[in-house]
Amino acid sequence: MKALKVYLLLAFTCLFLTVSAAQAQTSTPAQTPTPKKGWSNKAKGAAIGGGAGIVTGAVLGGTKGAIIGGAAGVIGGGLIGRNKDKKKDPERYKAYRNKK
Repeated sequence: MKALKVYLLLAFTCLFLTVSAAQAQTSTPAQTPTPKKGWSNKAKGAAIGGGAGIVTGAVLGGTKGAIIGGAAGVIGGGLIGRNKDKKKDPERYKAYRNKK
């Protein structure tokens, strides 16, 4: 029964990562800049890190491990994504950083 849970969690994680990585790309003319929409790198990193942490923690440490792994994944992924946002697009980083 435990092996079945591990396989289901692994399959769900692969499906989640595959679906979240596939995004439609549209091309717009260079004369009309459009504001960026969608998730920031910080949000993407936190979501992916949290999912991976939950699965890894569940496999290695059960329920308590899933909670700890998820929290560590969210924090680590968020920090990595935040640094990517700062480097790639400083204006966007400042815009969502100062939201209230």
